Amino acid sequence: MQGLRCYNLHSGVDFTLQLTPTTASPLAIDVSESTSMRIQRLINENPVIIFTRSACYMCDVMKRLFYSIGVYPTVIELEEDEIADLASFHPHTAGGDDVTPAVFIGGASVGGLENLVALHLSGHLVSRLVEIGALQGVVL
Repeated sequence: MQGLRCYNLHSGVDFTLQLTPTTASPLAIDVSESTSMRIQRLINENPVIIFTRSACYMCDVMKRLFYSIGVYPTVIELEEDEIADLASFHPHTAGGDDVTPAVFIGGASVGGLENLVALHLSGHLVSRLVEIGALQGVVL
């Protein structure tokens, strides 16, 4: 059994969260699941998901855009060896460094930061988020 040490800043309480192999989470990693299968599962299970690599400033810009609209995407930081697997789900790039960050909305690839900003500036981002149920209470 693994333990995750946590500290709550508001209450000042220090505690240990116990993780067991039976813990079910959409972000859980099944060792028998390939990287490609895990990426596909995450795309299907999360209405808005961003795949990125560490220290990616473009991902921060994407997150801020979504936050300003009222949407909080799932963000998955990939290891360098997993980025090549993402390319097959992300047709907007030829591969290599341009693969991340990659945003998927409603299971469909939007592309990178430029495509996301273009979708927003064209006025279609909010309607797409409402359509998939990631944004509610917006009158179009």
